[in-house]
Amino acid sequence: MHTNRIHILFALSFTVFINTFSFAQVDGEDKSIEIPKEKEVETIKPFTKVNDSIVIPVEKLIATKETDSTETDSIKPKPALLQAIVTYKAKDYNAFNRKEQKMYLYNEAQVNYTDMEITAGSIVIDYSKNLIYAGRTKDTAGVYSQRPVFKQGDNLIEPDSMIFNFKNKKAIIFNSNTEQQGMKIRSERSKKENDSVYFLNKMRITTAENEDDPEYYFMIDKAKLVPNKKIVASSAQMFIYNVPTPIIVPFAFFPLSKKQTSGVIFPSFGEQNDRGYFLQNGGYYFAISDYVDLAVLGDYYTNGSYGLRLENNYKKRYKYNGRLGFRYENLITSERGFSDYAKTTVYNLRWSHTQDTKSSPSSRFSASVNLGSSNYYQQSQNQVNTASFLNNTLASSVSYSKTFEGEPQVNMSLTATHSQNTQTEAINLTLPTLQASVGRVYPFAPKVGSKKGIIQNINLQYSVRGENSIKTTDSLFFKSEMFDDAKIGMKHSIPITTNFKVFNYFSVSANASFDEAWTLNTINRYYDSDLSKTITEDIKGFDAYRTYNFGASVGTTVYGQFNFEDEGEDKKIKAIRHVMRPSISYNINPAFDRYYDSYEVTDINGETIREDEFSRFEGSLFGAPNKTYSSSIGLSLSNNIEAKVRDKDSTITEAKKIILLNNLNFSTSYNLAGDSLRISPVRMSGGTQLFDNKMNVNFGATLDPYALDNNNKKVDEFNIKNGGSLFRLTSANLTLGYSLNSKGNDKKSNTSDRSRTETLDSGGRDDDLFGRSQDFADQRYNEEDDEKEEELGDLYNYNVPWNLRLAYAVNYSNAQRQDEISSHSLMFSGDIEISPKWSIGGSSGYDFKNQGFSYTQLRFARDLMSWRMNFSWIPFSSRSSWNFFIGIKSNILKDLKYEKRLKPDQGL
Repeated sequence: MHTNRIHILFALSFTVFINTFSFAQVDGEDKSIEIPKEKEVETIKPFTKVNDSIVIPVEKLIATKETDSTETDSIKPKPALLQAIVTYKAKDYNAFNRKEQKMYLYNEAQVNYTDMEITAGSIVIDYSKNLIYAGRTKDTAGVYSQRPVFKQGDNLIEPDSMIFNFKNKKAIIFNSNTEQQGMKIRSERSKKENDSVYFLNKMRITTAENEDDPEYYFMIDKAKLVPNKKIVASSAQMFIYNVPTPIIVPFAFFPLSKKQTSGVIFPSFGEQNDRGYFLQNGGYYFAISDYVDLAVLGDYYTNGSYGLRLENNYKKRYKYNGRLGFRYENLITSERGFSDYAKTTVYNLRWSHTQDTKSSPSSRFSASVNLGSSNYYQQSQNQVNTASFLNNTLASSVSYSKTFEGEPQVNMSLTATHSQNTQTEAINLTLPTLQASVGRVYPFAPKVGSKKGIIQNINLQYSVRGENSIKTTDSLFFKSEMFDDAKIGMKHSIPITTNFKVFNYFSVSANASFDEAWTLNTINRYYDSDLSKTITEDIKGFDAYRTYNFGASVGTTVYGQFNFEDEGEDKKIKAIRHVMRPSISYNINPAFDRYYDSYEVTDINGETIREDEFSRFEGSLFGAPNKTYSSSIGLSLSNNIEAKVRDKDSTITEAKKIILLNNLNFSTSYNLAGDSLRISPVRMSGGTQLFDNKMNVNFGATLDPYALDNNNKKVDEFNIKNGGSLFRLTSANLTLGYSLNSKGNDKKSNTSDRSRTETLDSGGRDDDLFGRSQDFADQRYNEEDDEKEEELGDLYNYNVPWNLRLAYAVNYSNAQRQDEISSHSLMFSGDIEISPKWSIGGSSGYDFKNQGFSYTQLRFARDLMSWRMNFSWIPFSSRSSWNFFIGIKSNILKDLKYEKRLKPDQGL
């Protein structure tokens, strides 16, 4: 009987304990129970733990709500001790000391309260002081483990120990570790003021991977941390491998926002002999919104030269994205009063806009603009333009296209184009070009079923092209004079075609085309006997002419295959397949003499010397109509040769197909209406891929059947009759492109996507055969690969990663017996990683004709874990220079850098 009473008292006291503190754990599972008000609970004597058995004497039980006088009391009751549900758990034991009002949790302990979670080896909850103590556990060997982890929202802190007040949510944290936006922060003592403010003492900050033994860190006495927003710190000193350095700053500010924020962009500095010391690419970044930003950058030289760069990016998801950039440089050479003093201004405008294809399937707007001074890339001193100064052309295109669905479909486009030769400074513009076309119409096609025969396959189209063409020079660009010689015209075309089969093997097609050209630019030409010269007048006004032509062609495809299996199954080559596509065409182009006029050329006595002809449409946009009747036959032959070979892998039974000749084409024509030189030269072109498609080979040649006289002029006599060969080789060309890397290494070129985009937007190459940008400080163009490299171990040298790109070109000319190589060059670029952290590379070329090296750039890079070091050297040419850079990889601390540039005088 006594025993049963003890069991009943134990059960009742345990129930009081559960309802008092809102903690429960049954069979190792977390339970959460609502906390009653303080007035509902009587005082309970503490319990003790004896031999792992809990004994709780109970004097009074819980008062029920029916007897609680506070329900009718006019005084508002105090708020509950805790404002939310608390859960806890521990692996070894949970113990509550009623006298001390403390809960003890040991081994893998965890407490959850509101958005706060604490895990630790040992946790003590003091209800009398509203405190939670969390710390590590120590084993018999004295080794500490299970460091506390304090998590609240997105903030995570790992201290040695901590004290948390669950009433005001303040905390004292000892030897804490946390990470904010890639920065690892360790503080000896931290104070959590509220959910958004922390005060730290003796703080160490670094971006190193190994935070226990970082290669560098900044030691800060006092700091204020606002998670995901900023760190405001007092004086900071840099330590490298625990060795203090003289790099000390009086205060520091670190932005930690997850969103893009505005801020200062620190410049790079250097020295140039003819312009003095300089600062480049410094300015301010404006984070206008999540969709638009703007970077304003500037350059300054101590001799007075300066530059300005505006870089804008914009993007609207599922709609469009683009980049806009403007660059201006005012360059001064030497000093005023010296003979070599010069002052020039150059500028460049770039715009790239791409529309998402899904945003509007029936219409599309795109832009690719690169225009400005012809000598901008050649004279620019900014290192961003290093890889683009060899550009010979600048091109732009802005277009809008619209499709009108229906039967037939109508397509319309409006395009503005720009082409600029940086050598001749000639500029061609079309502002704008209008093109519209109506889909094919089959007037005789059946309403159901397929089209058969010559009549049912007759189809016609309608297209129109209108253009405003402007030819100007760099000096007149963006001036009113550039429009003086503008040519405006429009051309309408109605092609009619049909096709059918003959003998089931020959495809026959016939076509006729009617064209009408409109123009606002014509000429009048006459001979002025008083001035004794021919006068050409420009006439403004509408005029038009109409032309037509006819044609037909017959073609077929011939397949041939030679098998080697009969000669033995072990042959490496199983078969060779040859595909030929011969075709013959016939074209008639009538003469339109009615559009030609004549004028007399007289002497001083008024007597006619000769009579010259001209067409008033010679100055028009689409030129003058054909004056000479032509009736010609065209011949062409295309070839494709493939082979089936046994695979190196003996387990693969199916033969592998390889391309021997991707294409080999021959073409020529014969003019039936010509008086002489009726046969046109035979043109040959071809291409293939070698070495598992790593090498692209393209070649071409021109073969002329006619001979040359003693003055190296073509005569109407076959070369073979003149003692020569059947054909005379007048020109030939060969180009090779080879890209390869180390076996099993699929790593792409070190050229970052940003750097490649910058070069392409400037009109440069897709590869780095012309070199790379040297602006190492601007990580927008030199993004580091975030992927961690695999451990290669001590035997790294057995497989050294490398890559190589080659471009070879040779051209031969012999049109007038010059028998010479007109151009012959080899360009190459490559990189090699001599160790997991070291890489070297270079870009260069050699001109075999002029026997000299082309633009050469040598590159060296060193991965210093949290830092990176780059060195670039252009050993010769007018742009010879070197550039050394060392800085922190992290974008937050990327302005902590050292960069040194040196350029000699131009022309050295």
